[in-house]
Amino acid sequence: MKIKVHGTAPDLAGKDMANPTALLLSSIMMLRHLQLNDHADRIQNACYEVLREGKHLTGDLGGTGKCSEYTNAIISKLK
Repeated sequence: MKIKVHGTAPDLAGKDMANPTALLLSSIMMLRHLQLNDHADRIQNACYEVLREGKHLTGDLGGTGKCSEYTNAIISKLK
């Protein structure tokens, strides 16, 4: 029996198409819970900046970018 968890997008696995925003926002919530607010703020600001720019968005966000491109854009904002 194959079990699918809602929201895991198994059909996108290995295709570099998934949107990692939910994972990142969940991580931000965890960091806040651990009182690592400076880290949470940096990641949140990087995510929002990439979303505002709109250059590397994944397909579900109206863009044509790959997951890796979107993620790399966020990482570049952290440096």
